[in-house]
Amino acid sequence: MKAAVIHQTGPAEEVLKVEELPSPEPKGNELLIAVHAAAVNPIDTYIRSGAIALPLKFPYIVGCDFAGEVKAVGPDVKDFKPGDRVWGSNQSLAGRQGTFAEEIVVAEEWAYAIPDKQSYESAAAGALVGITAHLGLFLYGQLQAGETVFVNGGTGGVGSAVVQFAKAAGAKVIATVGSAEKKQHCEELGADLAINYKSEDVDAAIRKFVGDDGGIDIWFETLREQDPERTIGFLNKRGRYIVMAGRDSKPAFPIGPFYVKDLRMLGFAMFNASPAEQKECATHINEWFTAGKWSPQIGETFPLADAAKAHQLQELNTLQGKGSLSGKIIVTM
Repeated sequence: MKAAVIHQTGPAEEVLKVEELPSPEPKGNELLIAVHAAAVNPIDTYIRSGAIALPLKFPYIVGCDFAGEVKAVGPDVKDFKPGDRVWGSNQSLAGRQGTFAEEIVVAEEWAYAIPDKQSYESAAAGALVGITAHLGLFLYGQLQAGETVFVNGGTGGVGSAVVQFAKAAGAKVIATVGSAEKKQHCEELGADLAINYKSEDVDAAIRKFVGDDGGIDIWFETLREQDPERTIGFLNKRGRYIVMAGRDSKPAFPIGPFYVKDLRMLGFAMFNASPAEQKECATHINEWFTAGKWSPQIGETFPLADAAKAHQLQELNTLQGKGSLSGKIIVTM
């Protein structure tokens, strides 16, 4: 089978190659999956480059997300059978190989059924970002109907999921975007207020929307560099400040304004969530897709042979702020 692998960490164009590897065999509660589509995430590029130092077994297959068809199952599998369509995430960590391959084995607790009428590309595009958005809004943020949510990057991978999930839960949503086209798209996704940060005064637009006596209940921070003082000023009493990006960020933090408003700051990485917690996310995500309330956003699509180019495009947007993406990068097998 073909797979995108590295034999050492480094730049994508130098170390990420497509090679022939033996097909894996399912053991225990593992599924053998013929991968149809996988998504690129920033974490994939951090591991491949060595920016995040992990114990890797080479050749190392990159990729966290997958969508495909079950080809065979291990003797202990209970919930799936050959022919089932499945999606999932959380691979390439803790000794698990990645997903940029024609065939992979995945323990069944990390796999979820793909809803009828959803494509493999769509399921892969919504995997990590969908679970991340759900965890932040509901497990950590405890979002309630009628509350107001703010998220930066309302047409990005995580941001677009936050917009759609918050609306599905009955919340009001404010999001920022970087162009007139993205503003229209964000509004189509359900944002009550989409603000073009390149041409509008973001803070003034937020204040006008929430009113003199209002504020934000959940600030879902997706930026690598944060401004806690500004954020805390916008949060309502007992508001929640959700952080899940910016590994090297060390901003000044205004303790006084934070505690006198009874605020909570919650940081999380989706990879730390248990299989049961992630399965609960997946159940709601699938229900919302079936109900027409969730549409994963796809930005660019590459064949497996161009996996290095897909990684370069992700880095161009994540690390260099190019802003050329709206949605996820998909790699097809």
